[in-house]
Amino acid sequence: MMLFRKKKTMPERPQGTAEGGTPEHAMHEQDLTAASEAAAERAAGDGIDTSNENDRLRGELDAIRAEHAAIHDKYVRLHAEFDNFRKRTAKERLELIEHAAAGTLKHMLPVMDDLERAITNNATATDVNALKLGFELIHQKLAGILAAQGLKPMTAKAEVFDADLHEAIAQAPAPTPDLRGRVVDVVENGYTLHDKVVRFAKVVVGQ
Repeated sequence: MMLFRKKKTMPERPQGTAEGGTPEHAMHEQDLTAASEAAAERAAGDGIDTSNENDRLRGELDAIRAEHAAIHDKYVRLHAEFDNFRKRTAKERLELIEHAAAGTLKHMLPVMDDLERAITNNATATDVNALKLGFELIHQKLAGILAAQGLKPMTAKAEVFDADLHEAIAQAPAPTPDLRGRVVDVVENGYTLHDKVVRFAKVVVGQ
């Protein structure tokens, strides 16, 4: 009586890999080599010429090696290009941060010139009203330049206290009942840049 052994099923391997994590193309190359050697041994024992079969297997093996070399070369090139891109981007970002304020500072230079001229004229000026007017004009010029850059002062006085906009530094009795919980005095103006707070207004809150 003949006994049949149950064929042992092997676990399925993920596509593209062999057992133990060996890449499929490497496993294929090993299979081709082993198959070529086994075929040569069998043919030699049978006295059969295996040169054509060996040539075919050798050709497939050479093709796989060439494909592997091409993929490896492509990977190395892509890695080098990405590394260069990363370094270039980091350098450009650093330069942008260092020179981000250059445009704004350039627009403020005329205000610096006006202040220097005012200081020179004040040394011999006797008209107090002219001095006051000069400083008001310089202030207006500076405020206009900053507004053009998106910087705007807050309107805080008499407004309801808002912790997202105001910083309460003191409390004081409200002059009228309707000013309770509202800003009764502004110690330092707050500013927004493109509607984002860059400095909170320091205020006194009525109670």
